[in-house]
Amino acid sequence: MTRAFYDIAFTPRVLEMQKKQGSDNAYAKFLAPEAPPNDALTEAEAAFIRARDGFYQATVSETGWPYVQYRGGPKGFLHVLDEKTLAYADFRGNRQYLSVGNLSADDRIALFFMDYANRRRLKLLGHARTVDAADDPGLIARLSKPDYRATPERAVMIDVAGYDWNCPQHITERYTRAEIEEAFAPTRQKLASLEAENASLKAELAAYAAGARS
Repeated sequence: MTRAFYDIAFTPRVLEMQKKQGSDNAYAKFLAPEAPPNDALTEAEAAFIRARDGFYQATVSETGWPYVQYRGGPKGFLHVLDEKTLAYADFRGNRQYLSVGNLSADDRIALFFMDYANRRRLKLLGHARTVDAADDPGLIARLSKPDYRATPERAVMIDVAGYDWNCPQHITERYTRAEIEEAFAPTRQKLASLEAENASLKAELAAYAAGARS
């Protein structure tokens, strides 16, 4: 558990509701002043983030409404630059620029990472800024995947403020095509081996039958 995340997320109204529902004691130790802040990513979080091919991102509009969108790309397109910094190349999409516009007025951002296959999820809060491609082409090149066909318009840099791992309860297991391919690879190899063996036996049987007839 991470105190930094709770310091941000557990507002007075949230704490009031926890007390009303009887869950306040379960979290009290994580809010204590002596609890470690844990506001920097460890290798466990870094590895989890690098393995994702997408995440959910929320920003706050000037009208106070949250805006959530899915950001996807090749696995590892979200880079862990260090224990406090994430970054990704923002590719051209439908050109509504809702998230970019929101961040220009309010830099707060929330990221939600899902591993449906293993029923794991990671929540992260931070402060984001954008860097136009023309202003730092070297950074854009560092964050882009050469073999990924998309046009990067900017980089999004995220300073980590806090994170928290969620429990696996109620996560529905889902699998990507790549995960299914990996899971069935041994079965396909075994099937190919059996098919080759079957073809060999048929050939031997045909040769035996031809010899018997002669």
